[in-house]
Amino acid sequence: MPVKSLKEFLDKHHVKYVVMMHSPAFTAPEVAASAHVSGRIMAKTVVVKIDGRMAFVVVPANDRVDLAHVRDVTGANSVDLAGEMEFRDKFAGCEVGAMPPFGNLYDLPVFVAEPLTQVDHIVFNAGSHAELMQVAYEDFARLVQPRVV
Repeated sequence: MPVKSLKEFLDKHHVKYVVMMHSPAFTAPEVAASAHVSGRIMAKTVVVKIDGRMAFVVVPANDRVDLAHVRDVTGANSVDLAGEMEFRDKFAGCEVGAMPPFGNLYDLPVFVAEPLTQVDHIVFNAGSHAELMQVAYEDFARLVQPRVV
């Protein structure tokens, strides 16, 4: 079952989604391979700190977050990866590292890599290391209103 708050949020906004189960995997490329999903549509949620404030950066599974680029586009003084110990209790109902990219559910800004805006739908962790959810990118963008970088 996907994170309850995410499922309720999507249902409330009449968003169609597909839930997929896969064998447990912990890195985005492993998840994509386990679920037979292209790394191009597999959205990896990375927690960063922008001038000390947490945010999500969402990139395709096989990409890495370019911290210098995020710093440049946000005008921040510093952008760093957040350590798991810093956020492990922040995302109720989620296993550490399996947060869905819906920062709006956690009062976090979301930055999305431009290549993900070019796909029809995205697939992402649904709160566990064995469940994925697929939604239309258009619905994700409408509900989350991420900043494209």
